[in-house]
Amino acid sequence: MRLRSVFALAAAFVVCVVTTPLAAAQDLLIPMDDQQENHLKAYGAVYAALQDGRTVDWLLNHRGGAFLAEASDAVRQELQVRGVTFTPVSAGRASKIIAEVEADGSNKSVVPLEKAPEIAVYAPDGAVPWDDAVRLALEYAEVPHDVIYDEEVLNGDLASYDWLHLHHEDFTGQFGKFIRYRNEPWYIQKQNRAEAAAEEFGFRKVSQLKLAVAERLKQYVAQGGFLFSMCSGTETFDIALAAHQTDIVPEEYDGDPVDPNALDQLDFSNTLAFRDFTPNLNAREYEHSTIDVGPPPPEMRDPSLDYFTLFEFSAKWDPVPSMLTQNHVATVKGFVGQATAFNEDVLKEDVVVLGEAPDRPQVRYIHGTHGQGTFTFYSGHDPEDYQHFVGDPPTDLSLHPKSPGYRLILNNILFPAAKKKKQKT
Repeated sequence: MRLRSVFALAAAFVVCVVTTPLAAAQDLLIPMDDQQENHLKAYGAVYAALQDGRTVDWLLNHRGGAFLAEASDAVRQELQVRGVTFTPVSAGRASKIIAEVEADGSNKSVVPLEKAPEIAVYAPDGAVPWDDAVRLALEYAEVPHDVIYDEEVLNGDLASYDWLHLHHEDFTGQFGKFIRYRNEPWYIQKQNRAEAAAEEFGFRKVSQLKLAVAERLKQYVAQGGFLFSMCSGTETFDIALAAHQTDIVPEEYDGDPVDPNALDQLDFSNTLAFRDFTPNLNAREYEHSTIDVGPPPPEMRDPSLDYFTLFEFSAKWDPVPSMLTQNHVATVKGFVGQATAFNEDVLKEDVVVLGEAPDRPQVRYIHGTHGQGTFTFYSGHDPEDYQHFVGDPPTDLSLHPKSPGYRLILNNILFPAAKKKKQKT
């Protein structure tokens, strides 16, 4: 598929009318509003079309962020097999849709998606007693991806990927502050592997290994990579970068005490999204820092009252935030995690807030740039499991095919496929 001009589409329509009694479908409209039966599978179908060398138009702010794809047998079959709702449209109808979306004064825009990004997830091989929402989304949508970890990052494999997700991770070297699980087999396995990797790469402590990994990831973004993270991966990434000149890790985790001047030696110029935060230096407290506002006490948690609102951006003036917030609803159910919500007071000035709780300073979804690349941080652990506990079974996304919270994840995997357009001036 390709982005045609209105005039070219109109001309094609005239030819079809003259030569055939009934204009054949030229495109397939994939609605992403309430009419779509499987929003999540739709992303996988679009990704498959891009893999086949086709171009798909993303109609920002039109019918929930609809897609317009070529009416080929291959694309049609992908949509049918995946159970994705679509409508064949003639060239004339397609021209009207394009004209409506691109009309002056509309809050919409057409963005061509041209190349399927190479995707990787930074995650450990060994079993851990929690799943990861991004991997669940990719697997359900049938989007191919690689799993890499510290070894691949430090060996220079990041250059092979356009988009990278940071799994539920602790880049500070405190093993998620899960000290209460220190005798569990999975914790011991994770600790042993991390310590072995640190030794292999010449680091004395796991915190030094993780800092080196974080620095490589930051360099990956600066060189044009697209970084996405959720839950603790968001918060601990910047904590590790801020503490690159000091030791904030309690003795219980690394065998030596915290630097007595640690808080004075934090370097916020080295972080991506957050500044002026305070790391939690207590080994037995679950919270990592003041970046995370944190969930309310258990007795006050009511999922029906916890939600956040997506900001509406002009697709013509702000195409990137628009792509990242495409959805069929304006409000999304809240969900907790090790990093449940970001403290608005510690956001850097150039960070764009994409979604926040309407009645309190809790930011849930942010985006920013660094060098030639971008980062997007999404708080919480699982959009369809309000309080996901250690050991809980993975979410079955076949029960949530229209999940607005999971849609935000999948917006991010298509974002790198977009052809850059000159912004309106």
